[in-house]
Amino acid sequence: MSLIVIEDKTFDSKDIKMLYPAVIVKTGHEDETTEMSIKWLDTESRGKVEVTQYGVFVILNDSRKFSFFYKTRELMDEAVAKIASQIS
Repeated sequence: MSLIVIEDKTFDSKDIKMLYPAVIVKTGHEDETTEMSIKWLDTESRGKVEVTQYGVFVILNDSRKFSFFYKTRELMDEAVAKIASQIS
């Protein structure tokens, strides 16, 4: 059993289906937002979208989803580094 701690939540790695960082952007329709990949933000957005926040998302095998939000990319990157250090 390998445990992964994100903020104040502990997960058993065998229960994790997906674990990924993403950016939350405005869709342009009222106050609607959506998740986009960090790679997309870096390569395709070209500053054309409004970033509202960054996040790390965990989807468990039972389909429950946990979201951890960060105001800046730097804070999200720090969280991702902490997660990575627990995995490797």
